[in-house]
Amino acid sequence: MNPQKIVLSTVLGIGVLLLLSCIFTIQQGQQGLLLRLGRLAADNKGQTTILLPGFHLKLPFVETIYVFDTRIQTLDIKSSRIVTKEKKDVIVDYYVKWQIKNLPLYFKSTGGNEIKAENLLEQQLNTSLRAQFGKRAIAELVSGGREDLMELLKNNAQQQAKQLGIYVVDVRIKGIELPPSTSQAVYQRMRADMQKIANRHRADGQAAAEAIQATADAKVTLILAKARSDGQIIRAQGQAQAAKIYTQAFAQNKDFFVF
Repeated sequence: MNPQKIVLSTVLGIGVLLLLSCIFTIQQGQQGLLLRLGRLAADNKGQTTILLPGFHLKLPFVETIYVFDTRIQTLDIKSSRIVTKEKKDVIVDYYVKWQIKNLPLYFKSTGGNEIKAENLLEQQLNTSLRAQFGKRAIAELVSGGREDLMELLKNNAQQQAKQLGIYVVDVRIKGIELPPSTSQAVYQRMRADMQKIANRHRADGQAAAEAIQATADAKVTLILAKARSDGQIIRAQGQAQAAKIYTQAFAQNKDFFVF
């Protein structure tokens, strides 16, 4: 084979490889950072260059590309044993949805390591969760107060996650369980509380029934007294009328009455 052709083929091959190494693609749902000689590349205004979806070029051996998933991520956090206001242990399962919001800050604070980012986020959430659970009784946590708690946790997490360049989309508590050692005592106390409420309602009902009965008895007494009074009046009127009739009849025919 002609040596010139070999050299030409070699040069062309190297050129193609260099060209291919210069071209890269950022997919939808991703963003990239360009590092030039180990430093974040910036534009003329000093703003860090953020690579958006599409085709891009880079200088081989001089520039390095880091690509990040900027879609919403879900972090499931392992069950944590947390102490409530009553000094009772509960086991909490929850998750957080998060998203990279400030890519340069995210890269600087985590080195672009997603595992490190999630570990830092989990530490912040666990600290906030323990603080909030420590202010609440178990009854508040398993009832309607959970929604308010999750909203509060999300807001707290957002404030802290800003330092990592992360936006917290949502925090959700999947379940709150009582360890066997705690559940029996809690159930007994809840049962006792419900029994107190039931007894109070029964007592209130009994008092109301007695009041109604007393009112009814009083009304009956008044009705009977009036009936007796009316009966006596009617009887007296009848007797007076009978006496009058008798007197008139006697005056008209004395002989008849003597007979």
